Amino acid sequence: MNPKKKYKKQILKSLKELAIAENTLLETMTNLMLLKELKENNITFKKGDTFSFEDNIFDYSEDKNIRRISKFRKKMLKTMLKLVDNNKLKDKEIEFLA
Repeated sequence: MNPKKKYKKQILKSLKELAIAENTLLETMTNLMLLKELKENNITFKKGDTFSFEDNIFDYSEDKNIRRISKFRKKMLKTMLKLVDNNKLKDKEIEFLA
C-alpha cells in the first residue's frame, strides 16, 4: 500500500475515533444536565415522556463543567470538519459521521 493511501486510512481511523469521543461527550453533558439541573429545578419525567433540546442548551447551563465540555466538544467538531475538508474526503468515505 502506498504511503498516501496509508495516510488517508489513518485520517479516517482518527475521524472514527473522534466521532466516538464526541458522542461520549454529548452523552456525558446530557447526563450531567439531567442529574443536576433538572433535579434542582424539580423537573421530572414519567414513563413515555420525551426530552428534546437544541445543541446550544449546554452553552447556557449553570454548571461550568457542562459549559467547558460543550466548548471542548465544539472545538472537536470544528477540527473534525477541517480534517475532512483539508484531506478532500468524499461523502462515501465519511458516511460514518452522519
